[in-house]
Amino acid sequence: MFDRDEALQLLKKYNKNEALILHAYCVEETMKKFAAHFGEDETYWSLVGLLHDVDYGSFPEEHCSKAPSLLEEIGAEPAFIRSVCSHGFGICSDIKPENIMEKVLFTIDELTGLIYATALMRPEHMQGMSVKSVKKKWSSKGFAAGVNRDIITEGATMLDMEIAPIIQMTIDAMREAQDKIGL
Repeated sequence: MFDRDEALQLLKKYNKNEALILHAYCVEETMKKFAAHFGEDETYWSLVGLLHDVDYGSFPEEHCSKAPSLLEEIGAEPAFIRSVCSHGFGICSDIKPENIMEKVLFTIDELTGLIYATALMRPEHMQGMSVKSVKKKWSSKGFAAGVNRDIITEGATMLDMEIAPIIQMTIDAMREAQDKIGL
């Protein structure tokens, strides 16, 4: 199995945009938080999160279909590759999230974007952010218009969880990593 340094080198090889790297860090940290919550392997989950968009920067039109060959460069196993590709289910992939890790990744990918955008609008960024403040921005369709709220809702249904605790855990993960994620 590869380590984080190898994963980060691969991510940066194919993603030159700093915003994409920061997004990868957001998802990495949130996956780690959810892994701890579910008693799962935090390192593995965080690596899946870090590399979930490995192909997006260089191959946006082939997102999730180019990822397998890129991930093979560092010896990623088929289950890891499948998990990465499942986050694009219904958009750019027909791989349906099946296990808990895949369902979390599917759910929080878009959610981290909404929370990040919310943080940028606040003078204190992540400090004091609440579920209520995120839900208020959620309701504003013009705010972070690129964030697909339906995917977040569909993911929460897959997880059989209410949306509020998912938002709260994501806020907590991003708050704990606010320096790393540029906030």
